[in-house]
Amino acid sequence: ALERYPDITWEHSHVVVDDGGAIRTYCVYGAPSEEMLREHAKAFGMHEIYNVFEIVDDVTPDDVRKRAAAANL
Repeated sequence: ALERYPDITWEHSHVVVDDGGAIRTYCVYGAPSEEMLREHAKAFGMHEIYNVFEIVDDVTPDDVRKRAAAANL
């Protein structure tokens, strides 16, 4: 499946335990379209996509401190 989807990039994943004790992952991918990302997941198998969101920005703790200082908070 990797060869079929060269435009998709796995950035990173977050592994969490939900309230019921189940392990879940939240993955960040770069992809040209949601449709291609869903095809990619289906081709790999054992991947289920519930939601797809576009990331519009990243914020670090340092960014927040700088913005708070600039606003005198």
